[in-house]
Amino acid sequence: MITFAAAMKIGDIEFGERPVFLAPMEDVTDIGFRLLCKRFGAAMVYTEFVSAEALIRDVKSTISKLTISDEERPVGIQIYGRDVEAMVEAAKMVEQAGPDLIDLNFGCPVKKVAGKGAGAGMLQNIPKMLEITRKVVDAVSLPVTVKTRLGWNHEQLIITTLAEQLQDCGIQALTIHGRTRSQMYTGTADWTLIGEVKRNPRIHIPIIGNGDITSAEEASRAFDTYGVDAVMIGRATFGCPWIFKEVRDSLDHRDTESLDFNAKLDILEELLRINVERMEKNLRAGESKTAGMKRGILHTRRHLAATPIFKSIPNFRQTRIAMLRAETADDLLGILEQVRKQLG
Repeated sequence: MITFAAAMKIGDIEFGERPVFLAPMEDVTDIGFRLLCKRFGAAMVYTEFVSAEALIRDVKSTISKLTISDEERPVGIQIYGRDVEAMVEAAKMVEQAGPDLIDLNFGCPVKKVAGKGAGAGMLQNIPKMLEITRKVVDAVSLPVTVKTRLGWNHEQLIITTLAEQLQDCGIQALTIHGRTRSQMYTGTADWTLIGEVKRNPRIHIPIIGNGDITSAEEASRAFDTYGVDAVMIGRATFGCPWIFKEVRDSLDHRDTESLDFNAKLDILEELLRINVERMEKNLRAGESKTAGMKRGILHTRRHLAATPIFKSIPNFRQTRIAMLRAETADDLLGILEQVRKQLG
């Protein structure tokens, strides 16, 4: 078993022992979902990742991602891009939004990002990655952190060397997803290299482990076996913000009552209402409240499709289809209430 520091800090931000973070995810970690995850014990949350190019072009949908609430602090804003000047300018704009830290995304594997040289695409251009990192660190006063992967592919597992190089650029924490870019989200996350980075005596910044944390047991194993300073949960949070309560209760050895089906359904219904209300308040020019409501429903559908609470219900396929086709909030709430009654 590996020993680790009793408490974690990024800059002046204190997280306590064994903190659990919400990963930044596009079309997932909007403010409503972040607030729910924070309520259930997420020590740190991040916005959806922000395109530096879109930000400096003043694209409204991108600007809106910078909206944060004091209730969700500490909160980070993550940016991505391939151009040094654009990343520096975007970081300065992000700083004005008032997050607690700025995270640089060098890990997104999707083709529209990595294929253009940004995100995990930076793993093929380490000199530029390091230049971006140094210049962003120099340009802002907030803590700067990085999220990346093990390497581009299994022939280029560079993270142990890269971690030292990024630390030398002045970052104050490093998140490592235990996959290569070529793996995308397939296969199994390899934590051995994450542990190797953490054990490196030359590494003094916090190391945050990410990849395949789907339960309290896996979170405990990540801390105990690999000695990471924090774990970050991504896809397992879809439709399941209470996973932070389950993990936190286990890590803190709290014997608290688990949430039942009705309580979890209440949370998903609350998420729907939050999303609809937020979208109706942020209408684009010429749009009606109906358009805002539909976008709020779309933001919630991903969670309803992925939530584990429906997986054990027999013959649920038609209900799931109806749920994902609902066009009004009242229709969707009605379907959810029917499910509640059937199981009651």
